[in-house]
Amino acid sequence: MHNHDCIRFQNHLLDSQISCPIQSLQAGNDLRMKSFSNVIKLPITRGDDTSIPGTKNVIDACKICKVKRLIHTSSSGVVFDGVHGLFDVNESLPYPDKFPDAYAQTKAEAEKLVIKTNCINDLLTCCLRPGAIFGPGDKVIPFLDHHGWTHVTIGDGKNCDDFVYVENVVHGHLCADKTLATMEGAKTSGGKAYFITNMEPMNMWDFTYLVQQELGYKRIPKIRIPTVFIKPASYLIEWAYMFVFSNFGIRQPQMLTPARIKYITLNRTSSCNKAIEELGYKPIVTLKDGLKKAVKVYIEMRNKDFSKRE
Repeated sequence: MHNHDCIRFQNHLLDSQISCPIQSLQAGNDLRMKSFSNVIKLPITRGDDTSIPGTKNVIDACKICKVKRLIHTSSSGVVFDGVHGLFDVNESLPYPDKFPDAYAQTKAEAEKLVIKTNCINDLLTCCLRPGAIFGPGDKVIPFLDHHGWTHVTIGDGKNCDDFVYVENVVHGHLCADKTLATMEGAKTSGGKAYFITNMEPMNMWDFTYLVQQELGYKRIPKIRIPTVFIKPASYLIEWAYMFVFSNFGIRQPQMLTPARIKYITLNRTSSCNKAIEELGYKPIVTLKDGLKKAVKVYIEMRNKDFSKRE
């Protein structure tokens, strides 16, 4: 948005009047959009009700308000089928025929809508596909702290992931905006999708160790649970919560869904060379520095919460 201002309207994504907050921007500005994130497991209908119609409304509002550039925050999960691991993949990899959950499926459909919209009504679009985003105020660090998953390894413990610090994701959006603002950049990048990473792929379980250390815990041996045991157990647990426990208002543990097991036991890394070459993107915060910042903010918030309770 102009001068990097931020307007929040997440509660209005399904509202046909979403153009109202967007109209507060001057005509001709750009819009960077992120919606329906931090979802671990939702029914397909819930994701469809939010992500896809919401994206359509934003696109329509951009056309009405004559926004020049729309940069959509997609996800690296749009090319993940939950069966095959991904290692250093690039944008040539097609969408899978089947997705592991509603989040990936609806993100892919929303991404297609944004890409298809490029150059319609003079609106330039592109999509960014960040890896696992973390940063101050996220849900990853408190989840690991509260639930003790830093003490457990599910699967063989060898799978790698691309964690990306939130400032780098924002930087990627600014790079995309700057690129689309030029005639040559619009021709090169308009209607395209780009992976955005920290360029530091690492073992997912080592990342949990880093979180543990930053939180001040001692590094202890992890309990390893083989995939051959946890996968069937996750389906059994899902069935039990869906047909039995849900009747009593008890929600299923987020980590133990079949879809989540797929995410945390398979490789999921991608190359952002295309973003480097075409958008001029380069991470501005290292993974370790980003983790230190995120944990510091979390500890401060946790201490304030403890003080209020006392």
